[in-house]
Amino acid sequence: MDFLYLLEGLAIGFLLATPVGPIGVLCVRRTLMYGRRQGFIVGLSGASADIVYALIAAFGVTFISNFIQEWQLWMRLGGGVLLLVLGFQIFRSNPLAEATAVRLKLPRRTFVTTFLLALTNPMSMFGFGAVFSSTRIVQTTTGRISLFMLVTGVFFGSLLWFSLLTSATYVYKKKLANGGLAMVNKIAGVLFILFGAVNVWSCASR
Repeated sequence: MDFLYLLEGLAIGFLLATPVGPIGVLCVRRTLMYGRRQGFIVGLSGASADIVYALIAAFGVTFISNFIQEWQLWMRLGGGVLLLVLGFQIFRSNPLAEATAVRLKLPRRTFVTTFLLALTNPMSMFGFGAVFSSTRIVQTTTGRISLFMLVTGVFFGSLLWFSLLTSATYVYKKKLANGGLAMVNKIAGVLFILFGAVNVWSCASR
């Protein structure tokens, strides 16, 4: 029975990770620019952030949930500003020079920065909460082990999506010349700026 919760979590994690967002764009860019390993690290950090919010939604951690609800506006605003800054940096960066610098950075730095960026999107928690409520998975679950299996499935489902995204992107990596990498930088930078602008605008209009 617990195995079924693992499968349900796997499906939920995969489906909620598929919409294109900042982490997905960053995963594609890192894979194209620096290789599969960097892309996988980005995906791993995104899946780790998903499991944090899935835990809160599944176990109903009231204190943390209330804190996030109270501060979600500022979290989104901070995340929006961070996306704007990253967007301008990416847009103006030199792919070849940056690739050399990135090889010198520790993988955990990439993981931590991406993880924190993913956590600035509290809507992930509400997304998991909405899915858990609509499917009544959490309400019908009686044991903590089943909930842990559900959340574990969410993590691996999200990680599966990012792994597929990284692998699919890596196939096209060798087909890109330096000019193509520069174009990837420009597109990724513009997307980050758009994501950031939407976040800031949604906060300012409330």
